[in-house]
Amino acid sequence: MNTIFTRRSVRQFKDTIVETEKVTQILKAAMQAPSAMNQQPWEFIVVTGRKNLDALQPFGQYTTPLSTATVAIVIVCPKDKLKVPGKWEQDLGAATQNLMLEACDLGLGSVWLGVTPDEPKVDFIQKLYNLPSEKVPYSVVALGYPAKENANVFVDRFDENKITYVK
Repeated sequence: MNTIFTRRSVRQFKDTIVETEKVTQILKAAMQAPSAMNQQPWEFIVVTGRKNLDALQPFGQYTTPLSTATVAIVIVCPKDKLKVPGKWEQDLGAATQNLMLEACDLGLGSVWLGVTPDEPKVDFIQKLYNLPSEKVPYSVVALGYPAKENANVFVDRFDENKITYVK
């Protein structure tokens, strides 16, 4: 699984539309994530079109990748449907990671833009998409074809000093 070693945060994208089939494949990968008691506490808002992406961008301080992305996916938790309420953030973190790994595998770039637990960000997105209070935005992933060639490259982050073996 080379993708796990080459995926990088990509913040600049080409003005090339991501194919619908690739977006569907990315969403399928997200939905394969593990979740507590198989609760699968995720819903997705797929945002395309320059006007819609620009409307989403003001939700946070570090959202400039949305200015060149051709698609964004908002990962949302329907908190009223949880079997294991204390684990949804872990479940959605796994879904977000799966989504980004699949994007890389398909030749796309992505960057994770955090939302939860920042209440002003949560409120902004809930208002923008008319979400009820029980639908909590967790993250936004900006996607597109990387502006730079070889944006997803291996960088060795292995650090033996961060490992403790218990024998």
